[in-house]
Amino acid sequence: MSADPSTLAVVPAPHRVFAEVGPALFEAARSARPKRVVLQVPAGLVRDAHELAAQLRDAIGAPVDVAARPCFGACDPPTDSEASRAELAIVLGHAPIPNALPRRPTFFVEMRSSAGDPERLADAVRDGDVPRRLGLVASVQHLSLVGPLSTALAARGYDLRVGSGDRRLAYAVQALGCNYTGAEAVRDAVDAYLFVGSGRFHPIGLAFAVDRPVWSIDPFRSELEAPIDRARLIARRQLLVASARDARRWGVLVSSFVGQDRTPTALALQQRARAHGREAELLLSDRVDPRDLEGRAFDAYVNTACPRIALDDAANYPKPMLTPPEFLMALGELPLAPYRFDTYH
Repeated sequence: MSADPSTLAVVPAPHRVFAEVGPALFEAARSARPKRVVLQVPAGLVRDAHELAAQLRDAIGAPVDVAARPCFGACDPPTDSEASRAELAIVLGHAPIPNALPRRPTFFVEMRSSAGDPERLADAVRDGDVPRRLGLVASVQHLSLVGPLSTALAARGYDLRVGSGDRRLAYAVQALGCNYTGAEAVRDAVDAYLFVGSGRFHPIGLAFAVDRPVWSIDPFRSELEAPIDRARLIARRQLLVASARDARRWGVLVSSFVGQDRTPTALALQQRARAHGREAELLLSDRVDPRDLEGRAFDAYVNTACPRIALDDAANYPKPMLTPPEFLMALGELPLAPYRFDTYH
């Protein structure tokens, strides 16, 4: 099994990828000679954003603006309206999406972490009675740990598999909130999955996408977490779908973010709704916000932006919010089972 994450999918110039904030990034930014730069960081780094902006200003000799909107992924970099004067964007915490690159030159800084003792993590997996045939998935921050951990697990008798994901993934082993095709590719060869990273966001997404137990190991705490209760997740979504079956008026949400714009999908869903005698209108935005849907005369919504909006934030919306596959279930064009994750390609 090869789990080497070192080969990045081809990212054409002028976009660049860096493992960390440091001399290589500063030199590349200087060489680009931008008149103005916009810096975007994930929510967890907003406290340090202005200090980093100051370091960048000193290093490259150009003004650096900080995007007020945190990024959730490489799918939503700063838009033209948010930073109209910036000639270069620097996006922290994410790998590029090779088939959805921003319109302006962008440097992606993956913020690789050195946390995690491979031997200790492998012991935790073994002691947790995790199945021996494992599919391996990791967050981009912990890609450097994949190789050593794979070696340590193999020495303890584990058969590890990493599938080849589609062109939306920069790395085969990578977890992306809207795309787990690397994991899906090895589903028939594994009995469970091991996610390497922190938090529940990716384990939950992976549990929606694959019908195998999903364990997770936190490199910072060296702790193994028990599998996500997939059956409960799916049952909740099926109940929501059932509640929307009689909806007559549908709002079809479309995002303008470069990595989330699925206008063709939205138009196709609108046609399917009308073919079933339902009303359906497109609602355009960049970031989907529950406040923007208040007071509207729709019975339910289908979201073609990030699928995690519907799956993770459903309680924030006053009306049912479905993914495209769930919408087709509500129309009776797809069965409720097996459940289909809304995979971005």
